[in-house]
Amino acid sequence: MDRQIRAQIESGLVASEALKRSRAISEALEWVAVALTYFIVGLLVFDWLGIPLTTLVAPATVVGIGLGFGAQQMVGDLLAGFFLFAEHQFAFGDVIRLSMPGQNTGVTGTVEELTLRVTKIRTAQGELVVVPNSALRQVTNLSKDWSRAVIDIPVLVTEDLERVTDILKAVVATMDATPEWHDLLLGPPVVAGVESIEVGYVQLRLIARTLPGRQFEVAREIRLRAALALREAGITSPSIADGVSPT
Repeated sequence: MDRQIRAQIESGLVASEALKRSRAISEALEWVAVALTYFIVGLLVFDWLGIPLTTLVAPATVVGIGLGFGAQQMVGDLLAGFFLFAEHQFAFGDVIRLSMPGQNTGVTGTVEELTLRVTKIRTAQGELVVVPNSALRQVTNLSKDWSRAVIDIPVLVTEDLERVTDILKAVVATMDATPEWHDLLLGPPVVAGVESIEVGYVQLRLIARTLPGRQFEVAREIRLRAALALREAGITSPSIADGVSPT
């Protein structure tokens, strides 16, 4: 199963929800099986050494209290991990973004390992980020069922906005007609119109609904095609024309 999911990720695809769910359940069962095995082996060792378990009740109580105070973080990690599996918030192979509540920035990567205690994600730069499950505050799943690419194109207010809009509509229509990109789209991309008006320029927004996890490459392709089409039509960006820099 691991090889099947990894093969889909390496080929640029996001594994199906059923496959990710099966992988998550198998990981949880594997972790529980290992823990039970160690526990049973410990009991058998005590029995083989002839140590009655009743004599360990008092010391175990003291040790348990000490561990209870010292292992609060681990207990929190395990409980948080349990709810991650139970609620199916994300799974192996998902593209997620970890951030503080209310923020849109953070660490983005692909889930490489998910246990009851920690979550490991691989960023686009190849870094492996390990986060205890109790430390997860806000998780944005970027590959759940479907994704959306949102692209803002800055245009000078002195340009003919209707002409620019027609050019962008032709760009997305051509892209949707290309089989290579049509298979990644869940409908024709649309030019939503003027998203905002700034000093000296406006932002025209394009929106494309894509397969889960494919919004990044679709957005890059739309930006490239839009930039080439606008340059060919003699429409320059605000920063080139008059030094206005979009923020």
